[in-house]
Amino acid sequence: MPKVSVIVPIYNVEKYLKKCLETLVNQTLQDIEIILVNDGSTDNSSEISKKYQNMYPQKIVYLEKENGGLSDARNFGIAYAKGEYIAFLDSDDYAEYTTYEEMYEIAKKENSDMVECDFYWEYPNKRKTDIGVIYNNKKEMLEKVRVVAWNKLIKKEILVETQIQFPKGYRYEDIEFTYKLIPYLNKVSFLKKPCIHYIQRQNSIANSQNERNSEIFDVLDNVIKYYKEKNLTKEYGAQLEYIYTRYLLCSSLLRMVKIKDKSTRKKLLQQTWTNLNAKFPEWKNNSILQKGKGSKNFYMRTVNKYTFPIYCTIFKCIK
Repeated sequence: MPKVSVIVPIYNVEKYLKKCLETLVNQTLQDIEIILVNDGSTDNSSEISKKYQNMYPQKIVYLEKENGGLSDARNFGIAYAKGEYIAFLDSDDYAEYTTYEEMYEIAKKENSDMVECDFYWEYPNKRKTDIGVIYNNKKEMLEKVRVVAWNKLIKKEILVETQIQFPKGYRYEDIEFTYKLIPYLNKVSFLKKPCIHYIQRQNSIANSQNERNSEIFDVLDNVIKYYKEKNLTKEYGAQLEYIYTRYLLCSSLLRMVKIKDKSTRKKLLQQTWTNLNAKFPEWKNNSILQKGKGSKNFYMRTVNKYTFPIYCTIFKCIK
């Protein structure tokens, strides 16, 4: 059994793929399995992948499938993973050479269900280091976790037992996956150094604002539905209300105000305010929000039906 399986979804990334693969095949962790999932690429990504598979047949598993999107490719790869732990790495990103050895050592030493590391935001002309906070329990994790899949090492046994997968066909797939997984993580550890290079591409899905931004509503609703089905809302109700509020008034709102089509932008902004107040009519009284420190919590406490459109106008002007 490999110690770690790294699942790499691939779709038309010939410009970035070699660097990603070089950092994986040269990991200091020798007992590693690299699962390349070609999600119907139409460029030279398949040729590059096959070349590396031929060069490193003991490390690389190459799979092909029809295009189904990032979530579908990740789920496809999970079924083939043999590692004790599973990691995900997007094919336009890359990792430091010691990443998976260091994360695995922490996982074994602390008997961790998941290990999380810090990362770099890589822009064309600058780099920003993203340093996460350490949370001590599941409630804190719900409030503070960075919902990206590619800076985490997850015990495969948990994914098999829970059957939690990425939602197919949606943006914000990491949000649903992460929040569904949290109740089953009894021990989370941290590698407090940046190990993943998160490449910022102007034409990437994450940087394209349009009608699909509305999928945040579906993804968050799926999370709430899941917690209800698992009888978890009583224990984590305040956290669910808080993260729903924070997404709709913060990160999601910042994306929606950048939608170029005026009618779409107006519709989704109205839907944001309507959904928030329909789903959680008492959101302003949320205990986490009321006690929370920092500018983000202060801003959310000032939002009401009068200030909401003002903030939308202000955020639209911010580059």
